[in-house]
Amino acid sequence: MPVNEFEGNSSWGYNPSFYFASDKYYGPADELKKLVDQCHQRGIAVVMDLVLNHSYGQSPFVQLYFDGINPSAQNPWYNVRSNFTNPDAQWGYDFNHDSQATRELVDSIASYWMTEFKVDGFRYDFTKGFSNNIKGSSDTWGSKYDPQRIYNLERMAGEVHKRKPGALIIFEHLADNSEEKELIESGNGILLWANASGNCGEAAMGYHDSGKSDFSWASYTARNWNKAAAVGYMESHDEERMAFKCITYGNSLGSYTVKDSATAYKRAALTAALFIPIPGPKMIWQFGEMGYAYSIDYGGRLGEKPVRWDYVDNPSRTYLFRAMAKLFYLKKTYPIFKTTDFSYSLTGENKWLKLNQGSDNVLIVGNFGVVTNTVTMQFPKIGTWYEYFTETTLQIATTSQNIVLAPGEYRLYSTQNFAKADITTEVEVIPKTQAGFVVWPNPMSETLKISSTLPLSRIIVYSMAGAKMKEVILPGTEITAEELYLGDLQCGSYLIQVIDKKGKSEARKIIKF
Repeated sequence: MPVNEFEGNSSWGYNPSFYFASDKYYGPADELKKLVDQCHQRGIAVVMDLVLNHSYGQSPFVQLYFDGINPSAQNPWYNVRSNFTNPDAQWGYDFNHDSQATRELVDSIASYWMTEFKVDGFRYDFTKGFSNNIKGSSDTWGSKYDPQRIYNLERMAGEVHKRKPGALIIFEHLADNSEEKELIESGNGILLWANASGNCGEAAMGYHDSGKSDFSWASYTARNWNKAAAVGYMESHDEERMAFKCITYGNSLGSYTVKDSATAYKRAALTAALFIPIPGPKMIWQFGEMGYAYSIDYGGRLGEKPVRWDYVDNPSRTYLFRAMAKLFYLKKTYPIFKTTDFSYSLTGENKWLKLNQGSDNVLIVGNFGVVTNTVTMQFPKIGTWYEYFTETTLQIATTSQNIVLAPGEYRLYSTQNFAKADITTEVEVIPKTQAGFVVWPNPMSETLKISSTLPLSRIIVYSMAGAKMKEVILPGTEITAEELYLGDLQCGSYLIQVIDKKGKSEARKIIKF
């Protein structure tokens, strides 16, 4: 999500003001550069979320030409008013992407972050707003085909690639399919978000009437595209969490209930088993791999949500984690998961996906109902098939096979015996530093842990205004670790000062949610 300077402290970042600065709430810019470098050392690309549909009033580009209510008509970067008549599609002040000044600005922003921070590309927010065509009552969200918008977006993508060939470019577009098809076939390497959250949620919960659980739109072939450019996702920052949906609204019959938390996590694994292997890039939301069950509205829609690393101690959640990790291992390791020869049926209770490449075949089938089902599947060939998750084999003499699946059960069969994924859920113990101290978790909820290289003397917590909120004096001479309860403090940012027995003092910023 956006990390350039936005208004206020705690925010999703979609209210940006300063495009050439990292937000102070997240820490120093040099630490962000180190994070990117560390990701690169581990083979991880870093894609930055950029909000260029609009910005907010602190922006100097707004203030330079402002009439007190709106950007003035002389403002070279902004429209006086949004081109959307729908107030729900209006945020802050609306950039004029037909303006040469705005085009130069957005190109400079991309160049800066790719050069100074070495980011590998961008996810552009609400790209449906990147033109001045009026979005009226018949097109309240700008979804209709817009040739001017296509020109602006293709121009921008081309400029990004001039500065960094191969940079990742992802649009949150969600517009008319003919426009999206034109964008991905433009030759500019554009990827587009493919929202399957609603359909995947219905599938996981066990509701299938009127095709509501059909998530085939996550496949580029369902859109008649010639490239695997659909970035499919089951959850995002804008969507309700799948585990929360299952536990709160899940279907039930007899003793089987999706509302049971352990069952809900297995249903999430079931959905992932049919969703992730669909050829093309996939995205998961933070802690979605652990069954994050806090509602999107917990603490308010934009409120900070609890950070739950302790989920790794829950076997039901690590079941989901392992299942998703195994699926992504396959997707990254074996070429068949990038094949263009595949078919699927993702509409009803029994869903399947078939992948073919040369002599290799994969068949995945799952029961999304709430009763045991017998599924008749047509295998591409007879012989030995390997089931990936149970590590068993299936010998078939005829291609038509009846597979009995309990509710929520799934199978991944292949003609190739895939290697085991090397997966761990062990949490690394935070080491002591060679000098100074470390605190974790940060952000934290109730208890803060402190570890020091030297025996501790005092720990003091200050508000950001400098008021002393808590002080702990440690007895003895050899205490190098301490747990500090801060559950009685209000949510927000604090400074923690640690003083060792030699009188050395250091401070850290901590965040309490």
